[in-house]
Amino acid sequence: MSILMHKTLGILLAGGAGERLYPLTRHRAKPAVAFGGCYRIVDVTLSNCINSGLRKVFVLTQYKSLSLHRHIRNGWYNVVAKDLDEFIEVIPPQMRVGDSWYMGTADAVWQNLYSIKGVERINFVMILSGDHIYKMNYYRMLKQHIDTQADATIAGIEVPVEKACQFGVIQADDSRQVRGFLEKPTTAAQLDSASGKVLASMGIYVFNKSLLIQALETDARDPTSTHDFGRDILPRLIHTHNVHVHLFYDENKKEAQYWMDVGTIEAYYEANMDLVAVSPQFNLYDKEWPIRTYQPQNPPAKFVFAQKDLRMGIALDSIVSGGCIISGGRVVNSILSPGVRIHSYCEVDRSILFPHVEVGRHSRITRAIIDRGTHVPEGTMIGFDPEEDRERFNATASGIVVVSPEDFGQMSVEQAEELRSVDNMAQ
Repeated sequence: MSILMHKTLGILLAGGAGERLYPLTRHRAKPAVAFGGCYRIVDVTLSNCINSGLRKVFVLTQYKSLSLHRHIRNGWYNVVAKDLDEFIEVIPPQMRVGDSWYMGTADAVWQNLYSIKGVERINFVMILSGDHIYKMNYYRMLKQHIDTQADATIAGIEVPVEKACQFGVIQADDSRQVRGFLEKPTTAAQLDSASGKVLASMGIYVFNKSLLIQALETDARDPTSTHDFGRDILPRLIHTHNVHVHLFYDENKKEAQYWMDVGTIEAYYEANMDLVAVSPQFNLYDKEWPIRTYQPQNPPAKFVFAQKDLRMGIALDSIVSGGCIISGGRVVNSILSPGVRIHSYCEVDRSILFPHVEVGRHSRITRAIIDRGTHVPEGTMIGFDPEEDRERFNATASGIVVVSPEDFGQMSVEQAEELRSVDNMAQ
């Protein structure tokens, strides 16, 4: 680890309710949602941390965080060396400064100042988000922050001006010093963009530790504040301090930069479907920038029955994880998470199946996301009749169908685990 990164604390914000990803977030936090077969969304940011040499990380959780806690405990605690003063530590809301839940991104960090101040020999704090898909070397950003003698640095990426309303928009001069910051501007008149693009905030910030503490304490005393970095903290600082922008340098090694906010069902589906392309935009197979995760001990994937045109277990242009059995069914352009079972005469096309999904015989599924542990009954049709899909399941305007165990009167895996925990306590 570089000396600079050793003096940096990462704070990964992973507490959002994820309402736009419902029902995938019915029982879990957004960063805990499955991605790319064997991963969770949070694995991408945590992998960026490890690959960048950032090995002191607090993960701030809030809503429905049990599965996220378990995943990080099982897969990430042993990645760092505790005897070298490294850690990846999950911190739930502790109500140290009040009796409210986190009221904004800045408030989440403010409520954990006690923990932040307790980390010794830290000069810088890096704020990260746990629900974006991208590859970034945070050391590059920290180095620029130090070289420019900035008090705060914002990571920025160019986006089309028509998408400006989705982001915080950074206005910077030729030296990359920030002169203005607009949080999700609603009118084009607020923007000065002859190129048709604007510089959007990626929700990644570096602060000098002393300034961050001061800014959060000032913000906490302001009754008019929404306690958000983009809406409150940064617009104040650009008038009183040296705030710079760091232009996103993509470690993904593709022609086009890749940074995806998977906060909606459509964006989540698109990001996953990209992975099964012949040449995906987001590369999972780069050994120089590995994406790590927790993987339970699963047997190899298995494909059985080879009766041509009748009963053939086959997967084409798909990702198939360990523990899957494709037993006489056909899978095309799809992602199967660990432990999925596809029975005979099934067709699964352009779909994402979460862990331990089981698809009964003669079922046909297209453009669907099937949540963890769902047992799809024999002969079920999903994705072919929009009106019927909307009556039975959750479906987006574009026709992506999201199926949960509850849709078939089944108990979710999370509910079953909670019941087992209660039974064990009663005994």
